[in-house]
Amino acid sequence: MELLTGIFTAFGLSASAGLNAYIPLLLVGLLARYTSLIHLNQPWDTLSNPWIILMLCVLVIIEMLADKIPAVNHINDVIQSLIRPAAGAIAFAASANVVTDVSPVLALACGLLVAGTVHVAKAGAVRPMVTATTGGAGNVPVSIAEDVVSTVLSILSIILPVLIGTLLVVLAAFIIYWLYKRLNRETT
Repeated sequence: MELLTGIFTAFGLSASAGLNAYIPLLLVGLLARYTSLIHLNQPWDTLSNPWIILMLCVLVIIEMLADKIPAVNHINDVIQSLIRPAAGAIAFAASANVVTDVSPVLALACGLLVAGTVHVAKAGAVRPMVTATTGGAGNVPVSIAEDVVSTVLSILSIILPVLIGTLLVVLAAFIIYWLYKRLNRETT
């Protein structure tokens, strides 16, 4: 059971990093430092260092502000195209102790792919659509919603990993169904 909950937590945190790179890392660091909810193995225990936590607080504020300013938010998304997948890889590897013990490269790769996929969907599809349909006026509310979703997803990933696992299964089933319908439509 520990293996599954660790994997569900890791997937949830890395998906959260695709929306906001620093929120899941900050929560992992804070919870590892001040609670017994998370235990970080070497070298990931660095996230619970007070100086790292302070730096992550500053980075959360910078990313949140940059994402709310028109034109700067697009530059931020370009910069974050490298940072968010890396943060997802770190969040995955730090929280999936069982997987990391088996293969740290696999853990890092999974986190990189999950966070990268979420970021590409957000920055490549959702944000341009919101900008085009609202003339940019919808970007701030969408950005706030992304920050809220990232925070809630991170917390739920740590506290209720089984819920995240269930959501992952439902999402995977939805994607498979959608692909099946799409392929069926193209062949007929």
